[in-house]
Amino acid sequence: MRGTSVRGESGSCKSRAGKPLLCAGLAVAVLSLLLATPAQASKRSKDTSKDTLSAPQPPDLLLDGGRKLSFERSFSLERQVKPKRSFWTRVVDVIVGQPDFHYLVSPYSVVTDSHGRIIVTDVAAAGIHIFDFTQQKYKFISRRDVRKDAMLTPQCVAVDAQDNIYVTDSQTGKVFVFDANGKFQRALGSLKGGEGYFKRPTGIAVDSAAQRIYVTDTLRNKIFVMDMQGSVLQSIGKTGTGDGEFNFPTELRLNGADLVVVDAMNFRVQVLDRSGAFRYAIGKVGDGAGWMFRPKGIGFDSENHLYVVDGQWGIVQVFDREGRLLYYFGQRGTGPGEFQLPTGLQIDNQDRIYIVDSFNRRVQIFRYYGIAQAAEARRQ
Repeated sequence: MRGTSVRGESGSCKSRAGKPLLCAGLAVAVLSLLLATPAQASKRSKDTSKDTLSAPQPPDLLLDGGRKLSFERSFSLERQVKPKRSFWTRVVDVIVGQPDFHYLVSPYSVVTDSHGRIIVTDVAAAGIHIFDFTQQKYKFISRRDVRKDAMLTPQCVAVDAQDNIYVTDSQTGKVFVFDANGKFQRALGSLKGGEGYFKRPTGIAVDSAAQRIYVTDTLRNKIFVMDMQGSVLQSIGKTGTGDGEFNFPTELRLNGADLVVVDAMNFRVQVLDRSGAFRYAIGKVGDGAGWMFRPKGIGFDSENHLYVVDGQWGIVQVFDREGRLLYYFGQRGTGPGEFQLPTGLQIDNQDRIYIVDSFNRRVQIFRYYGIAQAAEARRQ
């Protein structure tokens, strides 16, 4: 029985064993190829990375009070984690073929951990990508081929205070837990016979201090509150359109004392307290500014502004606590700062905004500069 597959930074999915060695004469020719001019080399290689395109980056979005939003970059390939390859590594690549680098196929959700690693679920690849640009490392986690507790359709992802990784699986009805190194720990909601407890688990949030896990069950129109072992302690909500009621709830986010939920088919974001009591809601159906049509990922910046991805319109809207639209950014397209079916969103403690641009098979990174940050940037 095969266990959890964790790919290291070498990234090769296929073994090089069994490929014939080239003769010395051909090896010399290989070296001459490696020493070719950049213009010649560019004709032989084709990089699918969006970063290699010559499209201009979007300008900074200047906001009230000296605030601004800047586009930083996008990424989609394992190879971008460690773009500089040694001379001898390139020699081997030419002789026996380049390794099969992983790439985003159908990414959905994103989270960052305490070390700045970027963790992305990939529905079509049935796995999790972990990009560590600081350490120039990459891992791919898969449990598609195991007999027990196979992970088939990873949906949303969260981390706890120890950087353990929690992933909902909408097909198997389970939550998969991995440690910070990607080693499988357990499956929450796994019942006898292999089925899962949840009908369609989607959003997930972890409260390490209170030792609680929150999971939306989209088809049941409920939020389940569990302990860290997966025992259900409470359910929140029911089907409906009223306060505290849901129509296909999806993404979850904990923000201070608030439990924030994307109430997708009620076209709004509801804010509850941790016990499930309704506090307020933001949004209504429509295609105008401040309205929502296909709300997806959510997050909060350091000034407590709420960011909401709209998958249909390819934009991100930003609201204050009173539900007033402050600004929005993005549009439908394939260039930098444009989106095709955006889904997940994460904002780290440096106000970097990670947006899963699903149909464009990439993650785009922006940075928000609040009043204090913008003032500091001007002084530098």
